[in-house]
Amino acid sequence: MPIVIRLDRELVERKMTLTELSERVGITVANLSILKTGKAKAVRLSTLESICRELGCQPGDIIEYVAETDDDVIET
Repeated sequence: MPIVIRLDRELVERKMTLTELSERVGITVANLSILKTGKAKAVRLSTLESICRELGCQPGDIIEYVAETDDDVIET
């Protein structure tokens, strides 16, 4: 998938747990975990804003576009 979530990297850099972030932004650990593992299909801008505010980062620090290469594409 070309969109990669880097929330885990930001948490490690700030020595913050997912539980601590959850408490600070008012989002369940389960929902943050879905986002962190890249299983989320969408994220509200208000959620992204809250996460960025608490982590002191920019949206681009959390969400990254990684172009697919021909090797990544599986033809059917």
